[in-house]
Amino acid sequence: MATITRARVAEGLVAPWVEWERRCPKGRRLLEAGTYALTEGAIAAGCRVFAGYPITPATDIAEYMSKRLPQVGGYYMQCEDELAGMHACAGASLGGLKAMTATSGPGYTLMHDAYGWALTNEIPLVVVDAMRVGPISGITGAPGQGEFYVARYCTHGGNFETIVLSPSSVQEAFWLTIDAFNLSERFRTPVTILTDQVVSDMWEDLFLPDADEHLDFVVPRKHNLMMPFYPLGGADLDVPPNIIGRGTGVCVSAYTHTEEGYDIEEMEAQWAQTYRLVNKIRHHRDQLSRYETIGLEDADVVAVAYGADARTVKTAVLEARRQGLRAGFVRPITLWPFLDELYERDCHYVVCELNYDGQLVREVMRAAPDRAKVHFMGKSAELHTVAEVVAGLQGVARAGRIPELPYIWTEVR
Repeated sequence: MATITRARVAEGLVAPWVEWERRCPKGRRLLEAGTYALTEGAIAAGCRVFAGYPITPATDIAEYMSKRLPQVGGYYMQCEDELAGMHACAGASLGGLKAMTATSGPGYTLMHDAYGWALTNEIPLVVVDAMRVGPISGITGAPGQGEFYVARYCTHGGNFETIVLSPSSVQEAFWLTIDAFNLSERFRTPVTILTDQVVSDMWEDLFLPDADEHLDFVVPRKHNLMMPFYPLGGADLDVPPNIIGRGTGVCVSAYTHTEEGYDIEEMEAQWAQTYRLVNKIRHHRDQLSRYETIGLEDADVVAVAYGADARTVKTAVLEARRQGLRAGFVRPITLWPFLDELYERDCHYVVCELNYDGQLVREVMRAAPDRAKVHFMGKSAELHTVAEVVAGLQGVARAGRIPELPYIWTEVR
């Protein structure tokens, strides 16, 4: 078994686009929405197929794609439902083109059969889930964070790992989409971008590199035309994706398969397939670390949040530090695989997320040295306010608990 390496936790923003921004000085600045940024990021990454079904708050991505893809020689497909959209993207990817679909929670759950098919057959593609309040249709125009675990266990049967990223701004949505496509190519797997209604709908300053800028950090699509089509029992990265229709003879099926892709019902084959699907991600976690931190070295209490909610939580941490409280901040950008190393400090944690049942908080409890020091601030349909988070941090630092606040859920069972 290979050793799983973990990088030392650094202060500030740790993500590849920190360097990419320095390498792209020429461009234009726009006032645009997160859905526009996600679209332009996909185009810049080489996406040439979009297939999906409209759903708030992701519909604008489909609308933008329907305009932009024909301009760059791509293809837009309006499908009858989300499952068909996901399958169409997988087919396009097997045909040699980078593909993306976009939806919200209700549609994301409908994709899970196709998601498992793409995972098993190592098909690169990107899925955007613009989360809203649930369950089911919930509140369509309000932010939620209810698909944290759904994105990890995105199909039935187990025996796989997933890659899930989450942006917190319009600008980050652009760069992170390029990153998602790069990772899907390198790891030969679907990658989910778990955004939310606020990041999707809000308008902010957006820098787009000039079209003539050579984005040499974009991983190009390559084609595997020979055996082994599925390098079972190994965990190598950068294996070119399979392509069908060129006489390769590769088989793409929903079953446990051989290196050619033909289904087989043997335990040894299941072991070899699972080894690859799990360990190509677990053994390369060091290449998947994306996060932001503040003040971890001296923190007595650390606030944790992701997506749009991390914006107000970060501001609250800075305000708490101004008031003399030794507060820290962790924003995981890579949600899965979970970055346990961000929670190694033996201190109190206040986990803020946009649901009442508690999802991210359970993983922090698992990873932290003392789960009794992990506290939950659940909210739904609105971002946490700065005042709420400051009150929570002060309550934990002074009394070891979060004070009672309107519409804040603290119980985790």
